[in-house]
Amino acid sequence: MAGFRDQVIVITGASSGIGRALALQLAGQGTRLALAARRAGSLEAVAQECRQAGARAVAVPTDVSRQEQCRALVERTVSHYGRIDMLINDAGVSGPSLAFAEMKDLALLEESLRINCLGAAYCTYYALPYLKQSRGRIVGVSSLAGRSGIPNRSAYSASKHAMTGFFDSLRIELADTGVSVTMIYPDYVADKDAEVPRGTLTYDKAASMILAAAAARKRDLITSGRGKLAIWIKLFAPDVLDRFTRQAASKYE
Repeated sequence: MAGFRDQVIVITGASSGIGRALALQLAGQGTRLALAARRAGSLEAVAQECRQAGARAVAVPTDVSRQEQCRALVERTVSHYGRIDMLINDAGVSGPSLAFAEMKDLALLEESLRINCLGAAYCTYYALPYLKQSRGRIVGVSSLAGRSGIPNRSAYSASKHAMTGFFDSLRIELADTGVSVTMIYPDYVADKDAEVPRGTLTYDKAASMILAAAAARKRDLITSGRGKLAIWIKLFAPDVLDRFTRQAASKYE
């Protein structure tokens, strides 16, 4: 994959999972990375891996649910590198498998919205002036739960739907600026060593697909065939999709 050498790229949620895989794949291209996550020790370890792979990398411990920390992330990046070419909003929280009626309080819903939606909006808000200067890229890593409801994941699904609406609106607002907005809707993703159901993406494969979509400035990416099928079924037979989703979700409980 080409197109990102020497570019300044901010990745949230970079200490593990897809975020870490994105950082390491970009490091091999000689990029300049600003890596953000809450766990400082794990984040610095990923930054060191990226430096060993040939990238410049700075670790910026960040809780994206805190607006001032998102602003500090952007300011640190610009102070360190002088610009921003791409922002990848990968930080997220899924929470436990819990039906809405079973919640003891609404803290889980509030946390999901703060991290998954507001966190991405905060980072984007502060990075946007610099992305306009570079005619850069914004990437939002959502979920299939951001396109269709998932049972026992109502808080998570709500936050991902909100994220989808935000970035779809922002894409229209930025149409004449040269800034692209690419939304990613992964199916189930897990570490390659984990025991997972057939068809689950590895972090590395998901990261490769995300970077290819971002490089091409695609509008969005649904990472699985069944995910694409689900979107079409929702248009024409939503009740069928509800039954399918309930059955599929039960396999991952």
